[in-house]
Amino acid sequence: MTIAFQLALFGLIATSFLLVVGVPVAFASPGGWSDNKTIVFSGASLWIGPVFPVGILNSFIS
Repeated sequence: MTIAFQLALFGLIATSFLLVVGVPVAFASPGGWSDNKTIVFSGASLWIGPVFPVGILNSFIS
């Protein structure tokens, strides 16, 4: 159970890091928000994925 929690947490941290770097780059690119909003929304959706497993698995870790 601990390994599953650690993997889910690593996925959350990795996705968060990609969003911290990628969102400003997407906004600074020549199209700005209008051309890159699908990328930002896809990243946010990808980030939500590991949030719930981390929360659920955290309740099993003592």
